[in-house]
Amino acid sequence: MSKHIGIVAVSPEGSALCYREIFRHAARLVGGKGHPIVTLHNQPLSEYVDAVMGDDWERVGEMLARSARVLATAGAEFCIVPDNLMQFGIHLAETRSPIPFLKMTDLVAERVCQDRRSVVGLIGTKLVMRGSTYQTHLGIRGVRVETPDDADAEIVNQIIFRELVYGVVRPESQKQVLEVAGRLAARGCEGIILGCSEAPLLISPENLSVAVYDATDLLAEEAVRCSLGERSLPSRG
Repeated sequence: MSKHIGIVAVSPEGSALCYREIFRHAARLVGGKGHPIVTLHNQPLSEYVDAVMGDDWERVGEMLARSARVLATAGAEFCIVPDNLMQFGIHLAETRSPIPFLKMTDLVAERVCQDRRSVVGLIGTKLVMRGSTYQTHLGIRGVRVETPDDADAEIVNQIIFRELVYGVVRPESQKQVLEVAGRLAARGCEGIILGCSEAPLLISPENLSVAVYDATDLLAEEAVRCSLGERSLPSRG
């Protein structure tokens, strides 16, 4: 039997996209039967935002762990967090969780290195683009991460927080974000990491000329493979 997957939800829109991708991958891998059970639990997005803006990662870790405990009680055997920025808090949550976490940052770094990329661009919130969410994981593997300049980073950040987290997709915003990604490609990026769970609403392999690394999709696929026993679950903490 497949292992029960738990989703620790942060952004409602991003978590919904991840839920959908889990079952798309399940259908591709096993057909119409044998799909995993998936349970989702959330804390209010505003509480996460407040904690991050207050640089209170201890609180973030506790909120993630609280959801993980609820999911474990519901039967989940491991959990995922389909939110890029909150990957910072997973190491704080792991020691308080009865079930292990899969980390999207590890999966993205593995796929980028498998494809032998040396330079990749990163699209996400300013905290992700200016932080070390992906930079550390890829840097130690010899991959350089390029991010948009300040003006472009502000454009992307505003679109994410004012539109995408609410599921709003405006053609003019999509055009702006694709232009930002295009400028990264022009700087030599061989691929673009979608370091925002909602970014697939605007960017896809079909509308970008370089490789696209969708962190949420990679996490969903790995969750299904772990559920099916094709990949081993990480050890706790």
